Amino acid sequence: MPRSDAQRNYARILAVAEEEVARHGAEASLEQIARVAGVGSATVRRHFPSRSALLDAVFQGRVEALNARARALAGAEDPRAALLDWLAALTEYAASARGMATALVRDENEPQQKRVCVRLTDAGEPLLRRAVEAGVVPADVTSADLLALIGGIVLTTEHHRDPAAEAGRLLALAVRGISPAR
Repeated sequence: MPRSDAQRNYARILAVAEEEVARHGAEASLEQIARVAGVGSATVRRHFPSRSALLDAVFQGRVEALNARARALAGAEDPRAALLDWLAALTEYAASARGMATALVRDENEPQQKRVCVRLTDAGEPLLRRAVEAGVVPADVTSADLLALIGGIVLTTEHHRDPAAEAGRLLALAVRGISPAR
């Protein structure tokens, strides 16, 4: 069990990181986070050995909510509607949380894939599988494809006047191509 001062440092670093990522996105300065948290850069790196680890921690609560939403939708009567509902929720959240899109993008150079990306891919898999089985999404579409699509949409709309609305519009456009309504 970590010492109480280590637990306090972790909590303080995470709170500051959440604020800095909200302000500056995924490229928030780790040195600035350390300064504002009142710890050294080495302390930040001890708790968060990479930027990806820090982003994973920052977005953990929202990822849990998206995972819970996927589980709740898994038994929905309409597999297409369930998948699209979840993708819309993911898009809206990612567009409203600066830095989230970066956490969605897979990094082939990173030995351990980003946990946010892997957890969301896993959460969406049952929804996608049901939609494929129902014949409303092509069999060659993968959960990783859908996360890459959402990540790209969100990165593209990041500086738009209303990022969430524009991301939602582009998702709807993409959906018409992936899974046209019958």
